[in-house]
Amino acid sequence: MPTSVSLRRRRTLSAVLLASSLLVGGLLTAPAAAGLPAAEAATTAVRVNQVGYLPDGPKRATVVTTSSQALTWRLRTASGTLVASGSTVPHGADQASGQSVQVADFSSHRETGSGYVLTVDGSDSDPFDIRADLYDGLRSDAMAFFYHQRSGIAIDSSLVGSAYARPAGHLGVAPNKGDTSVPCQSGVCDYTRDVRGGWYDAGDHGKYVVNGGISTWLVVSSFERARRAGTDAALGDSTLRVPERGNGVPDVLDEARWELDFLMRMQVPDGKPYAGMAFHKVHDAVWTGIPTRPEQDDQVRELHRPSTAATLNLAASAAQCARVYRPYDAAFADRCLAAARKAWTAARADPALYAPDSDSTGGGAYGDTQVSDEFYWAAAELYATTGESAYRDAVTSSTWHTSTGAFTRYGFGWADTAALGRLTLATVPNGLPAADLTRIRSSVTSAADSHLSTMAGQGYGMPIPTDGYFWGSNSELANNAIVMAVAGELTGAGRYRAGVLEAMDYLLGRNALGQSYVTGYGETSSRNQHHRFWAHQADASLPNPPAGSLAGGPNSALQDPVAEERLAGCAPAACYVDDIGSYSTNEVAVNWNAPLAWLAAYAAERTSTGEEPTAACAVTYTVDNAWSDGFTATVTVKNTGSAAVDGWRLGWSYAGGQRVTSAWNATVTQSGTAVVARNADWNRVIAAGGTASFGVQGSLSGSNPSPTAFTLNGSACA
Repeated sequence: MPTSVSLRRRRTLSAVLLASSLLVGGLLTAPAAAGLPAAEAATTAVRVNQVGYLPDGPKRATVVTTSSQALTWRLRTASGTLVASGSTVPHGADQASGQSVQVADFSSHRETGSGYVLTVDGSDSDPFDIRADLYDGLRSDAMAFFYHQRSGIAIDSSLVGSAYARPAGHLGVAPNKGDTSVPCQSGVCDYTRDVRGGWYDAGDHGKYVVNGGISTWLVVSSFERARRAGTDAALGDSTLRVPERGNGVPDVLDEARWELDFLMRMQVPDGKPYAGMAFHKVHDAVWTGIPTRPEQDDQVRELHRPSTAATLNLAASAAQCARVYRPYDAAFADRCLAAARKAWTAARADPALYAPDSDSTGGGAYGDTQVSDEFYWAAAELYATTGESAYRDAVTSSTWHTSTGAFTRYGFGWADTAALGRLTLATVPNGLPAADLTRIRSSVTSAADSHLSTMAGQGYGMPIPTDGYFWGSNSELANNAIVMAVAGELTGAGRYRAGVLEAMDYLLGRNALGQSYVTGYGETSSRNQHHRFWAHQADASLPNPPAGSLAGGPNSALQDPVAEERLAGCAPAACYVDDIGSYSTNEVAVNWNAPLAWLAAYAAERTSTGEEPTAACAVTYTVDNAWSDGFTATVTVKNTGSAAVDGWRLGWSYAGGQRVTSAWNATVTQSGTAVVARNADWNRVIAAGGTASFGVQGSLSGSNPSPTAFTLNGSACA
């Protein structure tokens, strides 16, 4: 699908949700001023991941400055000890942020510690850590979001703390009207359904099959990927704060099952019109105000007409369930597969039953009139699970199977799901011809390389384009990072994991506002996300969102009254305000936290001991020009080994007290006499027998002896 269409479909969603949410904004009583001022969240010009960096990962910061000359950066410990220094690389005007920026790269520093501070041009960064267990807490908290969002079960204080404990919502206990016996909207059906359970979708009490489908898929995919990598123990039984812990089933799958059970309850029963299809959604007949605790919601609940999109979401997520749950609960896997087959058959019988965009009173419309991508996704899941020829034929006959538009710069999402089918076919063993598999896997790596290219052209290293800041932009960025992670799984190339980690940097503070968008993580983190229970800004007796909750992020369309009032004229990446009334920039949602949880689990994996792979090498160092107090030199490194080097770090020492002042074609840092040069993105791979060259300029106060010893990724060069 063309990129422009993909973007248009997301903006259509935003407009519909805006129209359906205006009443909510009118019911808010908290003053807008209680949030952070527009584009003023940052307290420093040096923007870092406020949580920190992995010892063996990239470590970059963005510096807001009007200077066009390289600046000196200094890295100090919490006690103030200088441990590294170097020069920034000017980037200049950054269109997305509207700022002039430079980039400081201190990746060569790998010593662990807490409270590091990076200083540039008199400005100190927020403090941060360098440690291997950096993402362990976020892995747990981002996944715990789903337990907090459960409907139909009491939330236990022993698991979440007293502030977040609450009675079960929507079980038909007064004043609730459902969800144990929910009627349809007028004219849709003449019976009621038990649709208890599932996750509340976002800041309201609606439950949507199309958004629940992709969210469940991502949660289960997180475990399926970890199992392929042999790291699934970290997501296993008794690893999360869920009531099912200790039952012999991985906790991530326990959590996803809560939603899967709900999705299957939304399937139209046999003997009824549209049997086998899925009701599109269930929510209140009118919008509720803020605050409204789930158990105190007194609105009538309604089932909305089945849709082809919802039915295919059920087919895809249930087919994935049948594959992944089988080792732990064969009976549940069988039930999932039966539901998936029935949904697939029903969708084929009614391939154009669309949810109308006008159905937006009391809940989001989630309209989608392009469902060929959902057909492709569902067919891919059913084929990967069963291997049956009928599903294989549905995969190979789909235009999406060979389309160049399955992956776009704007990421996949609930309305654009072809990429999910591609990711499954690329990673789950199946019987497609070798040529097909090669092409599919190449499409994943090509998309990942495109995201890396986008990052390289941005001052804050975001894998989204300048015109990509729409409703839920943070999930767009996270979904693109997932594509990079899968590309790394397919190829083993380290550049993709580095890209993922830099995407996490953006979410956790290295951005235009110096704002961590994840509650509880970072010096300046979101805490007033749009939510009816986590509504401390509106009612001081209620809590802020729990740690690990991701805000939707910058939205340049300004689609709520608070954003319109406070963000006028904002640059795209700065169109965000941490105010409970700004639902178009600051709401939470299951399809935003699902990719965050996926990425946190991925980032938390211990991938190495911190040592880079060894490499055989030879280096030529040539002084090109020299004058009384300075010089320029060209350095050429040759890979004399038999395998390509993917990512290089060249080290040497200056015996004459020389200081590097600038560099080209590499990022060069210096601490004392020790110098480290790291590849640029475009020259990170040195083929066997190949070379890479870069230049340095330096200052000197005496002699200028050339270095005689070099190391490449820690190994001595000849």
